[in-house]
Formats: sequence, C-alpha cells, structure tokens
Amino acid sequence: MNQSDTLKQEMKNIFLIIFFLGLPLMADAQLKNIKNDVFWDTQKGTPIYSQGGGIFRFPDPKTGEKKYYWYGVQYQEADIYRKNPSVTLKNATFESVTCYSSTDLVNWNVEGDVLTKAVTNPEGKGTWVGRLGVTFIKEMNKYAMFVQHGSEVLIALADSPTGNFSWHQKINMQPLIGTTNTGDQTVFTDDDGKSYLIYSYGKGRNKIYVSEIGVVDGKVNLLDCSKVFEGESREGNCMFKYKNKYYMAASNIYGWDSSFAYYLVSDNIRGPYTPANNMQIMKGSSEDYAHVTQTGFFYTIKGSKEETVLYCGDRWADFAGNGLGYNQWFPLSFDGAVPYFNSLSSWNLDEKTGEWAVASDNNFVMNGSFEADRNKIPSNFKPVQEQLLGWNTEIIKGNKISTTEASSPTLNYFNTEQDRKEVTGEKSLQISDNIDFSRKIKQIISSSPYVPLKDGLYTLTARVKNSNGFDELMMYAVSNKKTFNVKITKENNAWVTISISNVAIKNGSIEIGFLASAKADSFCMIDDITLVKNK
Repeated sequence: MNQSDTLKQEMKNIFLIIFFLGLPLMADAQLKNIKNDVFWDTQKGTPIYSQGGGIFRFPDPKTGEKKYYWYGVQYQEADIYRKNPSVTLKNATFESVTCYSSTDLVNWNVEGDVLTKAVTNPEGKGTWVGRLGVTFIKEMNKYAMFVQHGSEVLIALADSPTGNFSWHQKINMQPLIGTTNTGDQTVFTDDDGKSYLIYSYGKGRNKIYVSEIGVVDGKVNLLDCSKVFEGESREGNCMFKYKNKYYMAASNIYGWDSSFAYYLVSDNIRGPYTPANNMQIMKGSSEDYAHVTQTGFFYTIKGSKEETVLYCGDRWADFAGNGLGYNQWFPLSFDGAVPYFNSLSSWNLDEKTGEWAVASDNNFVMNGSFEADRNKIPSNFKPVQEQLLGWNTEIIKGNKISTTEASSPTLNYFNTEQDRKEVTGEKSLQISDNIDFSRKIKQIISSSPYVPLKDGLYTLTARVKNSNGFDELMMYAVSNKKTFNVKITKENNAWVTISISNVAIKNGSIEIGFLASAKADSFCMIDDITLVKNK
C-alpha cells in the first residue's frame, strides 16, 4: 500500500469512528448559538442597541462581499436599563440609528451610528424617532432609510449601507391613508429587489397597508398604497416571505408590552390576504406571548439545505420591565402554509445551510419569569385573563379565581425595586390568600411538533421568597408516573434558589409545579423557573 492509499484508509477509519460513535461531522460545526433573555453584545463585547428596525443584505462598500446589515434605534434609556434593570423607565429618548454587520446572523460588528440626532433633530427639540428600515434605490444609487419621525415619515439617504444618512425629505401620509403618520412600520424587500413600506393607520391602527418604494419627481417616495387588512387594532406590522407566500404579521395594541403574534397569508404582496381581515394567532406563541416580545421584523434565510424564517421580536424591557434583553430571535417552522413559533431561550443556527437546532442549555419552561402577564391576574382589563399564561392554578381550598369578584386571590406579584435586584422583571408568581388556602399551580411541558423534549435527566430550579404559616410548600415534577420534589420547610425573607437535580423525563412529557397549603395571609413568591437538560 503506498502513502496515498494509507492516507485514504486512515481517513476512512476516522469517518467510521465518527459514524459509529455518533460524533458531529464538520457540517454541524457551523451551528452557532443564539441566546435569548439576556442583553446582547457584539463580537468585541460592546452592547448591541437596536430596536424597532430590520436586517437587510447589501454588498460591503469596501470588499463587495454581501453582508447582513442590522439597523435599529438606540434609546438613551436602553443603556440606563441595561446597567440597572431593577427600574422600569418611562421615556424613549432617541440617541441614534445604529448599524451592525454580520456574515452569519449570529456574530455582529459595530458599523456605527448611521443616523444621528444632529440630522433628525437639528434644532435640539426632542421627537419620536423609531420603526425603520433600509432599501437600495437603484435609480439613484443611494440607500434610503424610512423612519417614523414625529407625526410623519422621514426619508434619509446615504451612499453606502453604513451611512452617514442625511435628510432627504419628510412625507405626510395624509393623502394616502388619512393620517399624517403611520402606526407602526417596517421595510420589506422582495426576492426581485423591490422594497415596500409595511405600515398601519396612524390612529387606532386598525388598518394595515403595503406601499412600494420608488422614485417620484427625483425624490424617494411611495409609489402606491394597498390596504390589506381592516379590523382589530394591530401594531408591530411586518412581513416575511416563505415558499413564495407572503405573510403579514402584527401584534396587539399593548403599548410596550408583549403580545400574541398574528398573521395573514397571501400569494400576492398586495393581497388578498386570508383569512380576510381576521388575523390568526401564530401557533406556539400563545403560552408566553411570543416569548415576551412584540413582532419586530423577520428575515428569511434561503440556505443550501433549508429555507428558515427568523422571527426577530422586540422586547421593550426598559419601558415595560418585562424581562432582560431587547432582541429575542426564534426560528419558525411550518405545516404547509401554517407557521409555528418555536419559543426557545437558546438555539443554534447555521446561516449557510439554513439548519437550526435546540441548544443544550435551552430552558423548556414557558413564562418562567411571569413577565408575559402584563396586568394583575386575574384581569378584566384587556386581555380578559383568568389564569397566568402557560400556567394553571387549581384552587383546592380558599377563595375562587374570578375576574369580577373582589375576593379573588391575585396570582402574580409586582416585584419591588429591591426584588428586581435578585430576580427578573416586574412580576413573579404569588401564592397567597386572605383565608386559609390550599393550591396547586402546574405547567405541562411536552414535545412540540418541531422541538422535542428529549428523554433524559434535567434540573428544575426556581427562586423563592416565602413567609411562615405553610403546612405544605413544595416544588415538584412528574414524568412517566415518577414524582420528584423539594420541600420548603422554613421562612425565607430573602430570595433563595431551590432545585431538583436529576429529574428523569420519559416519553417527552413532564408536569412541573408547586403545591401549597397554608394559613390566611401566608405568602410565597416564585420567579425565574428553569428546566434544563443535564450536560
């Protein structure tokens, strides 16, 4: 056997070892991690501040290589909140439109502030600036940014995708839709290079429109206006395309808070969209309000193996206090033309192939920090809601849950500033009543059509603060008729961590929860519940 044959045989032996041991091949090495529920950084460790924007693919002005450019707004409060997330802030003070670039949609580099206050507010007066997108205008060889500016829409131009963008013109939307402003807006670029402004009616936001972007009398402008929806008020309007179908997406009118993710489908960008004027809730988004986000924008990856749609949600945590991080990204799955939202805290993406997979440190608990519930629950204010999202509370003894009776126990607790230095966000689970009570709070976690809950050993954890007065207080897990639990036997005036190690999950399903029996006015607060597979 010559040297070449020896080398071939050695390579064959290595492949066989990899195959039989189930080790990952080189193709899998391109999977890179996207972690939600945290503040994001660039590759160099600097903060990413990018809200209400979008991702667009343009040639690098220096190399000509196509890159992803992510534009969004930095608000002054975002930096304040990141440094101290124990306080929810009220104002949204525009600092700049930022730009980040990437070749893999995971690792990002700072390109700089591409639209500044000096351009948007030359007289120094504060005004709302947000909800933006960028497109290339071939006729002018310019990049155009469409951004909400006060009560109108500002168009700014630049010679390259990395700016600097300068004032081009403001457009009043009154002639097109009857209001000077848009409700929410994004920019969508189709496969043929044409771009469109996707936006809602400025008052009440009960209509959604599509307008092609082009040039009119030497100025970048909107060429037309097609109304594609009229009905319930919606915001966070954005669009994606998958397998040649167009999806119009939006959220509820909940201010800075999170929402169901809604959608309509069409074979034509200008419609008709179905079901007509009746947006559907995206499956998978209902148990935690799309992982505590509002629809922000989407990006469709046409990889070598898979076409994958990224749901890129905005989390306005600094103004709503609902969890950490400003950007939460998730892969969508599809059953034919029906999208499915995969609520994941950690997952891996291969941008080249379009493949994705659940990461080993994913937390499988839905609404584990109780931030999806925007009101005191039960609530008779929109949305009328009796139970905490993702959780079921069974009253064994005590006052019954009611949206109308004053005697109803409140199922969640609004964390104090001091609490929020220990646990996440404004809210936590509350177990209490003004009469003697017994209660069971549970969540059933099981494999979804696209995310398996694999058999194996897991660790269940929670943060707890409780009074005395409990005859029974425990966290438990049940899978395949086997029960695991940890009892809380003493008063905890400060937050403590409790956990159950080596919870054995079988048959892809588990029930987790809490059992409590106590005297009147006893209380237990629970937050930051996680269920993670052991390494």
